[in-house]
Amino acid sequence: MAAKPKHPSYDVHPTVDYARAVIANMPDKTGRSIKQWVKLLKADGPRETRERRAGLKSEHGLGMTTGYMIVDWAEDSGKVDLDPKSHLAAAPGRVDELYSGPREALRPIHDAVVAGARKRHRELRISPCTTIVPLYRQHVIAQLRPATQKRVDLGLALKRATGRLPKRLIDTGGLAKGDRITHRIPLEDPDQIDDLLWKWFEVAWELDA
Repeated sequence: MAAKPKHPSYDVHPTVDYARAVIANMPDKTGRSIKQWVKLLKADGPRETRERRAGLKSEHGLGMTTGYMIVDWAEDSGKVDLDPKSHLAAAPGRVDELYSGPREALRPIHDAVVAGARKRHRELRISPCTTIVPLYRQHVIAQLRPATQKRVDLGLALKRATGRLPKRLIDTGGLAKGDRITHRIPLEDPDQIDDLLWKWFEVAWELDA
């Protein structure tokens, strides 16, 4: 298997390979290729996104992932995430967009966390999405999100952490909801990126060993 292309700062999101596999297996599992489904959808299906997704499920018995992928393809909103090179090319722009306008002043916080995480673990993968920037080992161990115009939240996956957690680690409700991210550390200034933050980042890292 050829090595995946890498941007100097970001990595291909793990779901890219998954999406490509779903599309490759679509003819065997559904009886049609994704291009055939798109052709059918455009010829006989509804025009609204929600109705298209619902129709693929109710009328054709397709699962949610497959249905969403077909609709995204038909509406030209998902193809970039199926090509590793295109995905990487879009990654820096996604981060720029997250920290644009009134959130621009938060960018140094993001950059400092990313730099510190990379310094600690060279094998760490960072794959920007449109609303968050997840950090991976085998799975997501942390994520960065500009929560407000004045605050970035560093979310951490601490589901199996033992012992008493400090008050600075705020429960996200993730345990109850079954989310990987269970706690967050609010950051309003790069100076708040301290030893306590990195201690719990390392806990999240080790829990995903």
